[in-house]
Amino acid sequence: MRRNQFFAASMIVLSGAGLAGFSSEETHFRQLQQDPWKAPAWADTLKSPYHEEPLTLAQGEELFTLYCASCHGEEGYGDGAAGGALGQKPANFHDTLVKSQSDGAFFWKISTGRGNMPPFKDVFTDEQRWQLVAYLRHLGKTE
Repeated sequence: MRRNQFFAASMIVLSGAGLAGFSSEETHFRQLQQDPWKAPAWADTLKSPYHEEPLTLAQGEELFTLYCASCHGEEGYGDGAAGGALGQKPANFHDTLVKSQSDGAFFWKISTGRGNMPPFKDVFTDEQRWQLVAYLRHLGKTE
């Protein structure tokens, strides 16, 4: 039994040593050099099947507060505490380039994720993702 425990511990140490070869600086540099995130052209054809109502915005705000604000910031400026530690700054929903994207592109990005942004397709329903899109549009209109 001890021999198996020793073997398992050795493998963990050796695995860690291999990972130590990647410096956090190299990873950080690669993240900063990441290409702009563009949704596929077909995503622009996606339209919300849900009507925007005050309840839609309230539900989108609740999802944003629980799942997104830690990285994107309470007001959506990409200045959340967790986001600052990720290497690449999260989207600022007040930025002109971000606001110029279609609702379908937002929906696709929320669904698929990229890098440090997790995919939410299996976490949120379609309706919840559209609620988030509506709320992100609302954030982008405020200053």
